[in-house]
Amino acid sequence: MTPQSSHISTDALQIETNAPISTWFRIGGRADRLARPETQAQLAQCLELDPDLKVLGDGANLLVHEAGVDHLVVSMQTGGFKNIEIDDASGLVYAGAGVALPRLISQTVNAGLSGLQGLAGFPATIGGACIMNAGGKFGSIGNHIVEIHAMDRAGRMHNLKASEIEFGYRHSGLNHLLVCSAVFQLQKGDIAELKSELADCMAYKAASQPMNEKSAGCAFKNPTLTDSVQGIGKSGDRVGAGMIIDRAGCKGMTFGGATVSNLHANFITTTTDAKASDVVTLMNQVRTKVQDAFGVTLENEVVIWSRDPETSS
Repeated sequence: MTPQSSHISTDALQIETNAPISTWFRIGGRADRLARPETQAQLAQCLELDPDLKVLGDGANLLVHEAGVDHLVVSMQTGGFKNIEIDDASGLVYAGAGVALPRLISQTVNAGLSGLQGLAGFPATIGGACIMNAGGKFGSIGNHIVEIHAMDRAGRMHNLKASEIEFGYRHSGLNHLLVCSAVFQLQKGDIAELKSELADCMAYKAASQPMNEKSAGCAFKNPTLTDSVQGIGKSGDRVGAGMIIDRAGCKGMTFGGATVSNLHANFITTTTDAKASDVVTLMNQVRTKVQDAFGVTLENEVVIWSRDPETSS
């Protein structure tokens, strides 16, 4: 029998208890408490309840241990956090943290604004995409940000210019903050051409990644080689994690209900009876095989939530 969630009220803020956490793996545990703030004031109230709260975005790069999460989980996909404002004349675009990235891409392309179409196929919210500097073959989201509005764990707001943000490969330096919204600078473009580019990006994703499988996208970050590896790259090169996992002979590896995809080795897919611990074990096995084969240490791109601090990331 599936456990039922319930609600308690803290002033205007509703707290769900024993609440399911939706992820793209479609597996994992529940949240002891989950809140859906609609305003910055309610978000600050959440921080008063738990300064170490966890923010749930689209769940696209998240794995939740089957034992669940004891910290307050906050979903910002409601209220003012879902607002989008587009200034066609200047190309400035405002988006709340809870806005789905595909929705923002669609609206900016339809407005004839170029810049975000290369991020097609990333199932993230704006908040999560900014924090991880989501991107790939066709660019990163940080390339187009001019300002981010974020709250610190003490409930204070900060307006950060792009020059104050440490954007890098899958990095922003914003992890200690709760992103509330972002402002983008986009360029005028031809709508038909932008739609064609968007379609090309989606076709590339569909051909090279297991888009129809249950996964959290890339399991590992692309590593930078500390030493030259014959047939892989030179010291200082950033190489594809999928390629090096494939070369280590990991494609098709399974543990429980988790499998290393045969289409893209940096994707781990799950069956309906899989456990989160299956994915963690398989990732550890892949990491060990790559380390043994090439002396390269893989770093998780998938975020893991657990009651055990040593397991969480």
